[in-house]
Amino acid sequence: MRRNILFIILLFILPSGIIAQKNPRYTIQGQVIDKNTRAPISYASVIIWNSQIGTTADSIGRFKLSNIAPGSYRLQASFIGYANSITPEFLVINNKGFETIELEETAKALQEVEIKGVSGPFRRSAISPLSLKEIGFTEIEKSAGSNRDISRVLESFPGVASSTGGYRNDLIVRGGGPSENSYYIEGIAVPTINHFSTQGASGGPVGIFNAELISKADFYTGAFPADRGDALSSILNIDLKDGSATSYNYSGVVGSSDLGFNTDGHIGNKITYLFSARQSYLQYLFKALKLPFLPTYWDSQFKVKIRFNRYNQLTLLGLGGIDRMTLNTDTTGQTDGNKYIVATLPIISQNTYTVGGVYKHFAGNSTQSIVLSHDFFQNTNLKYLNNDAASGDKILNYNSYQAETRFRFENSTLLNAFRIDAGIHAELDHYFNHTGQTLYSNGNAYKLNYLTNLSLMRWGIFATGVYKSPNEKLTLAAGFRTDATNYASTMNHPFGQFSPRVSLSYQLLPKFYLNGNVGTYFELPPYTVLGYKNNENQYVNKGNGMKYLQCNQVVIGIEHQPKDYLRLSLEGFYKKYINGLYSLSDSIPLASEGADYNVYGTESVSSTATGRAYGVEASARWFGFDHLNFILAYTYVRSEYINPNTGKYIPSSWDNRNLLTVTSNYQFPRNWALGMKFRAIGGAPYTPYDYAKSSLKVAWDAKNSPYLDYALYNTKRLATFTELDLRVDKTYYFKNWMFGFYLDVQNALGTTYREAPVLYSTGLTDPTDPTHYLMKTVQPTSGTILPSIGIMVEF
Repeated sequence: MRRNILFIILLFILPSGIIAQKNPRYTIQGQVIDKNTRAPISYASVIIWNSQIGTTADSIGRFKLSNIAPGSYRLQASFIGYANSITPEFLVINNKGFETIELEETAKALQEVEIKGVSGPFRRSAISPLSLKEIGFTEIEKSAGSNRDISRVLESFPGVASSTGGYRNDLIVRGGGPSENSYYIEGIAVPTINHFSTQGASGGPVGIFNAELISKADFYTGAFPADRGDALSSILNIDLKDGSATSYNYSGVVGSSDLGFNTDGHIGNKITYLFSARQSYLQYLFKALKLPFLPTYWDSQFKVKIRFNRYNQLTLLGLGGIDRMTLNTDTTGQTDGNKYIVATLPIISQNTYTVGGVYKHFAGNSTQSIVLSHDFFQNTNLKYLNNDAASGDKILNYNSYQAETRFRFENSTLLNAFRIDAGIHAELDHYFNHTGQTLYSNGNAYKLNYLTNLSLMRWGIFATGVYKSPNEKLTLAAGFRTDATNYASTMNHPFGQFSPRVSLSYQLLPKFYLNGNVGTYFELPPYTVLGYKNNENQYVNKGNGMKYLQCNQVVIGIEHQPKDYLRLSLEGFYKKYINGLYSLSDSIPLASEGADYNVYGTESVSSTATGRAYGVEASARWFGFDHLNFILAYTYVRSEYINPNTGKYIPSSWDNRNLLTVTSNYQFPRNWALGMKFRAIGGAPYTPYDYAKSSLKVAWDAKNSPYLDYALYNTKRLATFTELDLRVDKTYYFKNWMFGFYLDVQNALGTTYREAPVLYSTGLTDPTDPTHYLMKTVQPTSGTILPSIGIMVEF
């Protein structure tokens, strides 16, 4: 394999010495407009951020920058009476691009605008003055070890713990589980951002978003805006690029796990479009690496923007994925850990899509938005006893889907130094589940069979008021959100889920800010919990007094920005969990689960779990200056739940304590780039298996997997996990087209990581007790050096 990789690298590098690389130059064109009125801003100043190259717009706000080398850029615009603005990154490979820059009026005095001049790329938000990270497409596409997966890119930021072993991308944010995150695409909610996602928790092995289409992403780890609900730990909103209004562009990508095709362009002078399709070949890579499962996936995305006139626009969005996972039953040469996974993992089939539209009307100092969307997620899990389909003995036959039709109306109004945002939210949901499963309890195996057809209505209102002092030293934001559903009487009153929040930012000294936020947030339990039934066809958890999950949060931080391209921050956070899901069969908090390939939440629970997570984050981020992107992030976090039997706190499964990441990407001359990511993750707690129960034939045959010893819940702890990822990129720019390739090496140092030991049935009868199997203790390890090659062509 190493010889093949070397041959491929030489194949692409040698032509650079044979074929002289062209040095084309292009023109960047665009227009500067008022964000609210959409009117052109005459004679605004426009420069390329982090350079001396600039110009002045004409009388209708149009500008042109000539003799620009190909590459990625940001534009920076300013004008008296307006706040400075910096665009997301965009790629220049021809003369056909057109950039629209929006400026927003400010109450700042003329002399202050002139003194401050232009600002850096770090955006400040009055509603979320801390715990908000903006990520550009370069960081997503060229992040080492991330495989162009937005979830893996987020692992570089403070407060985020990544899954060990490299096969999953679950987001563990500030001590919260993977079921506590919400995802949006340009304000439209999506049920999952991963292929082969865990239903009810959404983590998975590979992201569903195509990185080439992403313009930027906003990642909130606290101080959530009131128009975004159903999150306790994080909110991710992804913005896609706009299609070109002046040209037709095409690109192809051969990534480390998939083949992709993208195109964008326009229809007439009012409609632009963007489209992408990908197909994986991950199954061949996994089979070559002798991994226990073989995933295959397809996905597609589109964006259509219609600009009816300068006051009205409609954006149509779509995202879909098809997933099929089979088992690699050829165990020849496989480790015991992989054989264990083959024995316990079901065959998975999933389908998901989201379609929706965002209509915006710009009416001077007010903007109205209407968001209408529909999403669908189907999940099928199938498992035969000993993986023997010929026997017909299905120990798991799970088929479910969830469909949500959502509506949201928002109005935003500017009143001098104040801004008022308000809106309503409503949705119709349907959850279907047909389950046939063998379970074991109290010495007996039994069949669970139920059919769920659950329809729900959900509704809510939200509002936020924002104040900025004339000199912008002080910003205040106060808001609230209420949510309700007709699922149960304990959840149908909006004031039962009243969610207030307050944010403050004060400039202590030049370039020093004190930031803080206090808020209460609610999340609906997953449909798997709400729709769980027993053999008597009763909604078990409705009778258990189900409530919304609740988390009260306090965050305070100091931020220093000594340079436009450098931000230093220190934040402390405290999260108090109330009405958490508590497993009545296992006597553990359900929030400690969800980072595997099983379904999350299909069991009897009560809303009685309480817990907390707290810690401190320190980070330094150097963005784009002198050809360098750099992030240094350290987090100390504790995540705990109360043991109801003792009244004392015990660690949750996300109690990693110490998280350290160092990420960098440097642009060398002649379009070479070198990326690096180093991670050190403190060992997580784990629960040992119950040998006596797992070895029982009737118990093992019920689900083909061992049973945890919950009397010893999270009493063991894994070792610290470390990994170094490296990536080299090379790009060739020719006249009106681009060719590039990369070599990415995950776990470049070959670090071996010892996971929690597991029990595995040998299938042989214990000679001392015919009711038990002989068991084998398996010590799974991970740490394969995983090199991959990617090729990109754009024209």
